[in-house]
Amino acid sequence: MSPRHDVAVVGGGAVGVLLACLLAQRGADVVVLERRTAEPTGARAIGIHPPGLAALDAVGIGEAVRREAIPIRRGIALSGARELARMRFAPQPILALPQHRTEALLRRRLAALAPDALREGAEVTGLAERPGSVVLELADGVVEAAWAVGADGVRSRVRALLGIGWQPRPGTAGYAMADAPDDAVHGGGGVADAAALHLEPDGIVEAFPMPGGLRRWVVRLDEPVAQMSAGELQAILDARLRQPPRLPSTAVPSAFTARQRLASALVRGRVALAGDAAHEVSPIGGQGMSLGWLDALALDRALSRPAPGDGPLAAYDRDRRRAAQRAMRRAAWNMSMGAPARGPALALRLAAVRALALPPARSVLARAFTMRGL
Repeated sequence: MSPRHDVAVVGGGAVGVLLACLLAQRGADVVVLERRTAEPTGARAIGIHPPGLAALDAVGIGEAVRREAIPIRRGIALSGARELARMRFAPQPILALPQHRTEALLRRRLAALAPDALREGAEVTGLAERPGSVVLELADGVVEAAWAVGADGVRSRVRALLGIGWQPRPGTAGYAMADAPDDAVHGGGGVADAAALHLEPDGIVEAFPMPGGLRRWVVRLDEPVAQMSAGELQAILDARLRQPPRLPSTAVPSAFTARQRLASALVRGRVALAGDAAHEVSPIGGQGMSLGWLDALALDRALSRPAPGDGPLAAYDRDRRRAAQRAMRRAAWNMSMGAPARGPALALRLAAVRALALPPARSVLARAFTMRGL
């Protein structure tokens, strides 16, 4: 058996590596078990909300992220090219940075803190709890740790091995997205640092500025699809927008189904779940990654306070499940506002958007969009 660690983290993505950095900073012996040997491809998360940025600051990479990211300082709602409302994200903007870059910065930080902590190609196949420790079985041996954390995504092996249920929550819809060269007039209502929400009868079209002179376009679909070509996505944009962007010939759209699920428990004995292994939150609103980082901060605090048994994790289970439920309610509302609507239903929705952009509702909505209170 390999030497015992303080904490074993299963999953070397954004949440697992940030947690490992937090633990290593305070001197804990941490190992990260990542089954992949190469970075995943395709479009993933780009939004870093102020609470998530605070978590990145806590491990010393916040400034590096700020240098690479694009700040989204405001949101603009439009319909038929007419501006309905706008909102500033103050005092801190939401940052846009592709997830693979954020993960690269996190991995570099972990390598500086604990050079041998990350083990790639290490797939967990079994789990057993012993008095005072957890034993994780791998293809080439075992790893023992005082505590274990499953941060291994929505198809979490750790959650399955623990026998923890995966409960559906309201909010399911199909979307497609692609990146194109930015044109502030087409994408951001004439504002380069704005996220634009085009509330159209056939469904919402969202546009977010990104580094490298790009803008990400996201469209709501009538029904989920497995894949979509650039031509099919361009046809949707042409049909819904008066000034549609032109997708490049090299664009590779991603089609996905946004759904929401919550683990029936976030703690079982000396094992905790974090990030997407604990809660799958719709990416519409971009809360998932930052929510997982808040899990990591809470877990680090819990595990830094010695207590008998599983006492340190009891409050974590309760508090983070509540936070996930709040995030899911917000995401479900975001999804409902972007659903196809016509006639009186659309008119009522547009009137609601105008009203929400006025005080005092505006400050409440801005707080929700920037993930305050989670």
